[in-house]
Amino acid sequence: MLDAVIADGGRGNVAELARQAGIPLATAHRQVTTLVAEGYLLPSGKGRHVAGARLLGMLHRLDEKQIVANLAAPLLHELAARVRSVVQFGTFENDMVTYRIKTGRGANALFTRIGMQLEAYCSGMGKVLLAHLPDAERDIYLAGGPFVPLTKRTIVDPGLLRAELEAVRVQGFAVDDEEIVPGLRCMAVPLRRADGRVLAAISVSQAMSWRHRVPDALLLELLTQVVQAIECQSLAPGSAWPTAGVVQSASRL
Repeated sequence: MLDAVIADGGRGNVAELARQAGIPLATAHRQVTTLVAEGYLLPSGKGRHVAGARLLGMLHRLDEKQIVANLAAPLLHELAARVRSVVQFGTFENDMVTYRIKTGRGANALFTRIGMQLEAYCSGMGKVLLAHLPDAERDIYLAGGPFVPLTKRTIVDPGLLRAELEAVRVQGFAVDDEEIVPGLRCMAVPLRRADGRVLAAISVSQAMSWRHRVPDALLLELLTQVVQAIECQSLAPGSAWPTAGVVQSASRL
């Protein structure tokens, strides 16, 4: 009932919303009365209601990025098991990548950890997040160097880094080719909000020496399928996760 009232935006009364939602009128009135008493809804006249102060206060305590990370976790664990590699979920704060999920084979050996922040310019997830910043914010970041070379392959020239980020934005994925740690290759893709803005990035990291390393084409296909499933779940709560495509493609490994 709360969901129906908020989605309606205060246009319909309780009877109309109950009929649309298939809820008995007496039940709807009882639920709305409780929500008003607890401060989640506020009467706006003629049987209509809008969001109350308590509900609005809760919004400021919600971490949208962590909520989506929690929704994504089961699929990321599944992907990690399928590709037998480390899968990570990261977001962009204060010019750094925040690692929110880390799972899979070799996770304990990899230097990253959940909750830590790392420079964005030298990682796959960082490149994805930088590439999809508003132009003005990306310009400020690129002008804020110097960028320290972590390996001989790290891109540290601002002009080359700008070109790399433009390519990432066009192609829809990023690759860290031994740029943060020698012998480690990473592919990352963006995760978007409903309005198209990038909320987070998801990556798969693999040792270059591993003979069972997943080919880039298949890895991109799997990452894309997982992202689509996560976006579906986060945009349409309660819907089933379309995991069949992930399982089917991964079975070729």
